[in-house]
Amino acid sequence: MRWFSGVVGIDQGSRILFSDFAHDGAMWTGSGPREVRQEQKFGEPFLSPPVVTVSISMWDIANQTNSRVDITAENTTATGFEIVFRTWADTRIARIRADWLAIGTIRDEEDWDVDVP
Repeated sequence: MRWFSGVVGIDQGSRILFSDFAHDGAMWTGSGPREVRQEQKFGEPFLSPPVVTVSISMWDIANQTNSRVDITAENTTATGFEIVFRTWADTRIARIRADWLAIGTIRDEEDWDVDVP
C-alpha cells in the first residue's frame, strides 16, 4: 500500500486505438508480433508520474483464431504516458477501444512556493 502526501488527483479517458479492418491494416491482415503505441497526455500535469491503469473497453476480434491481446501503460511521466497494445500469431483484430485511469498527486490550490536566497 502506498500513502500519498498532498492532494490526490484523478484523470481518465477513452480512445479508439485503431480500426484496421477499415483499411486492411496490420492488426487485421497481419500475423506474428504486432504492436500499436499511442501517446496520451493528461489534462493537467501531476506532481510526479501517477499510477496508470489501462483496460480494453471494446474489442472487435475475428473468431476463427485465438484472441491474443496485451494492453498496458508504458513510459509514464507527470504529463502523460503511452498506451501499448500488442498481439501475436494469427490473431486478427479489427479495432480496439482503451479506457485509462491515472491517480497521483497534484498541486493543491493552497500550496505556495517560497524563494529562499
